[in-house]
Amino acid sequence: MKISKAEFVKGVIGDDYGLEDNLPHIAFFGRSNAGKSSVINSLVGKKDLVKTSKMPGKTREANFFRINDSFYFVDFPGYGYAMSSILKRNKMIKRIFWYVEFSNVRPKAVFLIIDANVGLTALDRDMIEILEANKHQIVIIANKIDKLTKGAAGKRLSSIQKEARDIPVLGYSAKTNEGKDELTKKIASFV
Repeated sequence: MKISKAEFVKGVIGDDYGLEDNLPHIAFFGRSNAGKSSVINSLVGKKDLVKTSKMPGKTREANFFRINDSFYFVDFPGYGYAMSSILKRNKMIKRIFWYVEFSNVRPKAVFLIIDANVGLTALDRDMIEILEANKHQIVIIANKIDKLTKGAAGKRLSSIQKEARDIPVLGYSAKTNEGKDELTKKIASFV
């Protein structure tokens, strides 16, 4: 699959995740500062489709991007950044949980973006547990793989895969596009 068209459609702050065209969703979750926005931008080949920020936790809404007029990327706010007030953080987490547990708009897959250098955190493990309990298809994207040597990257990915058990883990670099073909094929398999 080649992504030839990507456009911002809307941002959602509440719980209205349905769109009139009923196109499938591919959701992106992850801790703040794991590089969700950068991964999406690299996938669509645009540097500024999804706004990135030096300040983690900047995204405050679920942003919908129509891809090739056939499905949506849904970029959710990052979870777990300490600089965000507890109230704001809790609202964001509640929105994510509502989407995965109660929304009638079920994503075809959830791509959980983590920092390859950090691995799975307690918050990531909690998110996986909730996604599994709600029977979502999950793929882990270990982003920022370019910051590791080839040998260290292989060891890190093996370690993450061992902990993730049956969940696919893909190494990725939003900076160099390493892993882009494999990730694009994985997305295509769901839509």
